[in-house]
Amino acid sequence: MTSFAAPLVSLAPMAGVTDIPFRRQVKAFGGRYCVSEMVASEQLARDRIDMVRRAAGADVIKPLVVQLAGREAHWMAEGARLAEAAGADVIDINMGCPSKSVTSGLCGSALMRDPDQALRLIEATVAATTLPVTLKMRLGWDHTYLNAPDIAERAEAAGVRMLTIHGRTRNQFFTGSADWAAIAPVVDAVKIPVIANGDIATAADARRALQLSGAAGVMIGRAAQGRPWLPGAIEHALEHGGEVAPPSQARLLQSLLALYDDTLAFYDEGLGIRVARKHIAWTIDAVLGPAAREHRKAICTLTDPQRVRDGIQALFAEAPVDARWAPA
Repeated sequence: MTSFAAPLVSLAPMAGVTDIPFRRQVKAFGGRYCVSEMVASEQLARDRIDMVRRAAGADVIKPLVVQLAGREAHWMAEGARLAEAAGADVIDINMGCPSKSVTSGLCGSALMRDPDQALRLIEATVAATTLPVTLKMRLGWDHTYLNAPDIAERAEAAGVRMLTIHGRTRNQFFTGSADWAAIAPVVDAVKIPVIANGDIATAADARRALQLSGAAGVMIGRAAQGRPWLPGAIEHALEHGGEVAPPSQARLLQSLLALYDDTLAFYDEGLGIRVARKHIAWTIDAVLGPAAREHRKAICTLTDPQRVRDGIQALFAEAPVDARWAPA
């Protein structure tokens, strides 16, 4: 059975980022809970290959948390059934994505403007599966409509087992700063665990978010790009004290090469080379900092996998020993 025991530190669902190869690296560094990329429920039910790929991971990622998005109860139910049949351990409902391409289809955070429809989707998803169902959302659509506590109460009554709240409204997108204190009314409204999300990049951030929100855990998003070790390191720091300590440069190189090979195998070589470039760039930035950007650019234009591997190894070999402490 999947544990939501506090302090839970989760990897956030990020489209184009949290695929199986990346989540495998997060797990290798001790990350306990990793959410998949957003999966469009209707497209999953219609067997669209990119959505099937996003929902995969049984026997590879445990627990396998599949995040579904949609606007129709029928397709959310179908998506939940298919995800469970494919080996998912938890179904997460996306009501937090602020992207215009998602909200224009009345999905993601647009559902916070129609709580009755949101509840219909939640009820259909819970009824369709024996798995725990969780929900991710924002504070509200905008600051005139901060209805996360009301939706949270209704979601809990419908059977949702855990909530994640991003401390911004939809109309803020990712501007300004996440308001962790504004998550507290959601925590007060329900008995199920609430996870605080938004702008958490260090153990100090995590402690502050927990203090201000009263949440049971935190979710790490963009700060984990190029740092698959970060969620596990923050959870360790919360449990044992201190700040996070980046792994050795040698271990980070090993992780990047493993991620590269895994990405090429997971997609196919042509697509995998292109998908891996962002991970290479993020990791070089995180480990080696601005001084390596020209080398990063050169590596990310290569199309021969062995030349990419050789370029990465040479760059790390030439880097100063303390380069891994590049600032976040």
